[in-house]
Amino acid sequence: MSNDLTPDNLPKQKPPQKMRDEVREEEQAAAFALTEEEALRAMEFFRNEQNLVMGVLYGLFAAVAGAAIWAGATIATGYQIGWLAVGIGFLVGIAVRAGGKGIDQVFGVVGAALSLFGCALGNLVTVAWLVSQEYGVPLADVLSGIDPEMAFEMMSSTFQLMDLLFYGLAVYFGYRYSLRELTPADFDRALGRAM
Repeated sequence: MSNDLTPDNLPKQKPPQKMRDEVREEEQAAAFALTEEEALRAMEFFRNEQNLVMGVLYGLFAAVAGAAIWAGATIATGYQIGWLAVGIGFLVGIAVRAGGKGIDQVFGVVGAALSLFGCALGNLVTVAWLVSQEYGVPLADVLSGIDPEMAFEMMSSTFQLMDLLFYGLAVYFGYRYSLRELTPADFDRALGRAM
């Protein structure tokens, strides 16, 4: 081993701020440590706060609003802006989380399903608008005359491979953001600890 004390061979020290951050994280982790009984009690508290019906209602409203925005943007620009599907997934996920306060996986599944519904509805309204323009029929008449088989045909006639990517991202974000993110403050509240 060389005793060369050039700057390249000196031991590297962490910057003082990084050391303070690591100490702070360790202190927070120690203060946040829960016993198994506390963790179970807190999770029971969070499960009692969940509301699947409200999560579905909030998510459904967001899916319909997102579909309207996507269809409106497509009609206004003449282009289907695929990344708006991601926005629908994000919007639905946030809505399901706000309404449902869910920690169980079912909330993620609801968010994913409603995100897919919102994307499909947005596309269907766009296609219905195109049909109404081509045949000179009011949009409301076209929409009221659509049955599930016709909707499937309309959707499949306009389907592109890239739609899978955007629908997949919407489903992912719908699932991901539907689940509640628990913080140390949430656990303090659940356990009745002073904040």
